[in-house]
Amino acid sequence: MQREGIDHENAEMGDILCDFCHKPWTTERHMVEGHRGACVCGDCLTVAYAELVLHKVGSPASPEEKCILCREERDDPHWRSPVFEEALACRRCIKQAAGVLHKDRDIGWTKPTTSEAPDS
Repeated sequence: MQREGIDHENAEMGDILCDFCHKPWTTERHMVEGHRGACVCGDCLTVAYAELVLHKVGSPASPEEKCILCREERDDPHWRSPVFEEALACRRCIKQAAGVLHKDRDIGWTKPTTSEAPDS
């Protein structure tokens, strides 16, 4: 998502916000972009990955809800932001986003394992 009042001619890193926590993109807070500019930060991705992939918890979206990252209605479990209830992501997108950050050696983000994953 983009910060309200963004100057599209002079957009900066901090003008891009995580759709799940609304914190700005920084050199320490890495982002993965989904469809139409939706973003998830590494911190939210860690929690979502732990819940959906490692702990296998999550709930299906209601029929009128779509994953904010792919904009699709999917039957697989979703992770809902604990801060912004309208922001939810499907397991497929969380796994794909985790793969993107995990592969980038310059970032240093790794997929959580069961021993280091936050409790759901």
